[in-house]
Amino acid sequence: MRGALLLSAIAGAASAFAADVPRQLKWADLVPKTMPVEPLRGKTFFGGSTPVPDGSPPPPALPEGKFMSVKRRQPGSDRPPAVVPELDGQNVSIGGYVVPLDFDATTVKEFLLVPFVGACIHVPPPPANQIIYVKTDKGFEVGGQFDPVTVTGKINTTVAFTGLADAGYTITADSVEPRKK
Repeated sequence: MRGALLLSAIAGAASAFAADVPRQLKWADLVPKTMPVEPLRGKTFFGGSTPVPDGSPPPPALPEGKFMSVKRRQPGSDRPPAVVPELDGQNVSIGGYVVPLDFDATTVKEFLLVPFVGACIHVPPPPANQIIYVKTDKGFEVGGQFDPVTVTGKINTTVAFTGLADAGYTITADSVEPRKK
């Protein structure tokens, strides 16, 4: 009897430990299996620009300092983002690059996590299911603008609307750690 209780306690502790271990996500895991997955490619700085047809005037210039307030058209922005509902509420870990939204000097508390360097800076940003809005109470120190990080925390399939792009997922981060390149 005592051995069965001990075995039961060990099994319970092991399952509790397994529940605490975050699920390691890849960016492709954020796209529903019913959708075709196109490989994400980084673009050159001018790679997202649209040529102006011959004879027509170029679009008007934005007022100085207003580029962040302009809503950029994302692929699929005409419909709700295609997310994986089974991820909602899971403890996960995923690597990517930081696009800061709320920061104080070099401490970032809110940011977009994106799969490649420069995403959301170029036009158009990636689809919403390839952008994660991350909140962290503690904040973290940014090493460099293009340094990769690993975010661990609880993921939700709540769409976040930011001035830069819409994010199909939200993570409340327990930790944000620099990743080795």
